[in-house]
Amino acid sequence: MKAIINGKIILENCVLKDYVLLYDNEIIDLIKKDEFKMFNDVEEVIDAKNNFVSPGFIDLHIHGSGGSDTMDATLDALNNISKSIVKNGVTSFLPTTMTMPKKDIVRAFESIKDAMKRNLEGAKIQGVHMEGPFISKKNKGAQNEKYIIKPDYEFIKSYLDILKIITLAPEEDENLEFIKKMKRHKNIRLSIGHTSATFEVALEAIDEGVSYVTHTFNAMTGLHHRNPGVIGAVFSRDIYCELIADTIHVHKGFFQAFIDINKKDRVVLVTDSMRAGCMKCGKYELGGQKVIVDNKSARLEDGTLAGSILKLNEAIKNIRDNTDYKLNEIVNMASLNQARAIGIDNKLGSIRKGKIADLTIFDKDINIIKTIVNGEIAYEVKTW
Repeated sequence: MKAIINGKIILENCVLKDYVLLYDNEIIDLIKKDEFKMFNDVEEVIDAKNNFVSPGFIDLHIHGSGGSDTMDATLDALNNISKSIVKNGVTSFLPTTMTMPKKDIVRAFESIKDAMKRNLEGAKIQGVHMEGPFISKKNKGAQNEKYIIKPDYEFIKSYLDILKIITLAPEEDENLEFIKKMKRHKNIRLSIGHTSATFEVALEAIDEGVSYVTHTFNAMTGLHHRNPGVIGAVFSRDIYCELIADTIHVHKGFFQAFIDINKKDRVVLVTDSMRAGCMKCGKYELGGQKVIVDNKSARLEDGTLAGSILKLNEAIKNIRDNTDYKLNEIVNMASLNQARAIGIDNKLGSIRKGKIADLTIFDKDINIIKTIVNGEIAYEVKTW
């Protein structure tokens, strides 16, 4: 048994002080500080030094980091992403594919399936977010138009066991047949994204089974009072909405209203990070296209945003600094909401007895000090 002492423990509904967190590979209990002296079988004690103890973060939309990309389709690349993002407090993630030739997407699927059977050195893989090729050419964003295709069940049916989220443009799904067919696969979220759908089509798609939104506002029809578009449909229903809170993809002044409208238990903070995440500025690649990265953003040569270089702990800080939401509520937007969205909240997403001990410790500025995966330290600041 191990213990974390002197920490401000972030639970779903509050922040606990003067409690001790007991764990091994799972969370054993939370006890009052003055009761801890009765335990004689604690093997390791971590002094949190009055910093925050949080559930590990979960990134449901990430292409790459640390110089590697999901579409590299190798175990080494996925392991490198895993090691890179655990430094940001991330303990689980969905490697996210791009619109590329079918054979390349299949190779990525196979590499992810293999990696899920192994012990990576950092964050764990929980499945796949398939972003493209079932999207709109009009709102392709940084996806490669050459490889865009109609939604195709035959393409994905061999990978239903690892798919967690599929992004698609419903207007490209004739009679919404793909969406209707996917209804029986309750473990997979259909997400509207990279779409030029009208308000009416988007609303019908949501009512037929779409229950998630890929990087809300970006690469989709916006809100207008006489033409509500995808955003109008999303605001009219109760579904999970991704938010890239880097202050570039969405203006920081709208964070508060966005969360107010969508409800705090439906907002999913994501990074949409590409391989330049945690790397130096320079020229990189995403989906076979050249990307120019400065210290704030990643863009194609024509200026189109190409994912981000956001870290998930930075997203939490940006929401905290620009809204009136409590820290535990914001942490839920980076952990519990994600776990619920992909059906793993019985074991991950919050600090609760019996859940897996995926934890992170951070300071008042949301700088990560330690990250614990399956009860073992996967990252720690050396000088701390």
